[in-house]
Amino acid sequence: MDAGLLPHRLFDTELAARLLGYPRVALGTLAEQLLGVRLLKEHSAADWSVRPLPTDWLSYAALDVELLMELRDILSEQLRAAGKDEWARQEFAYLLGQAALPVTPRVDPWRRTSGIHGVRSPRALAIVRELWTTRDELARSLDKAPGRILGDEAIAMVATGIKEGSPAPDARTLQTIPRFNRREAKRYRQTWLDAITRAMQLPTSALPTMFLASEGPPPPRTWPSRDPLAAKRWEAVRPVLTDLAESLELPIENLIPPDPLRRLLWTPTGIDEPSVRTQLAELGVRAWQVDIVAPPIAVALAEL
Repeated sequence: MDAGLLPHRLFDTELAARLLGYPRVALGTLAEQLLGVRLLKEHSAADWSVRPLPTDWLSYAALDVELLMELRDILSEQLRAAGKDEWARQEFAYLLGQAALPVTPRVDPWRRTSGIHGVRSPRALAIVRELWTTRDELARSLDKAPGRILGDEAIAMVATGIKEGSPAPDARTLQTIPRFNRREAKRYRQTWLDAITRAMQLPTSALPTMFLASEGPPPPRTWPSRDPLAAKRWEAVRPVLTDLAESLELPIENLIPPDPLRRLLWTPTGIDEPSVRTQLAELGVRAWQVDIVAPPIAVALAEL
């Protein structure tokens, strides 16, 4: 897809298994459960940015997809038997449609650094941003995976120790963090120190905000204080959909995506079934999902 190549049809074995209610949907698990074949994962943690790829790695990758056609046939039959084949068809078509859309660059991708939840100040966030950006630029120049040069946990560990007014971490500080002592990271120690220095010297006005403004609804756990009526809608609808998903033997997030549900219940344009159907469809909920969830949602909202 990154190369601009899109298939005309798609069958996602993981998604099909979710629709069928399988508790574990990884390829290896499905192959073992449905085909009686155990896939070895001996190279799963290898550095796949290495070029050229070793022959045994290529064989490993080929074996990983060798059974997909057989899995597709079995899952397709199970979907038909369960009356869920049309659900799957719509889901696969949606995935293809999404893949064809232009890629929208993520705002502040550095905020997805693992462990960033422990960072408590804008100055510390600036260190995360500077280290992440420096690592990313270095990885591009070396044509390596960023995590192979410096792990996220190392970046987060440096930043979590920073309080406003505290001194900048120095070489001795980095030496106390094991991840910075790995061969690849250690080679660029001065690069990391320079990045930290830049972050520490930024004026307050240039520091990142602690949180990005969200264009969507706030988390439902905050609704009781922000909008008690929206909280009541959530409390009325969510259990109904949870029970419905269980009866259909599929995860609730596959019955209805979380974001459209939150948007609907936060600011509904109407609570009758036609209004619920329209709003869900406008939010990208597939037709099969709308047909199932719109009636019980409308009933639950009408009873408030």
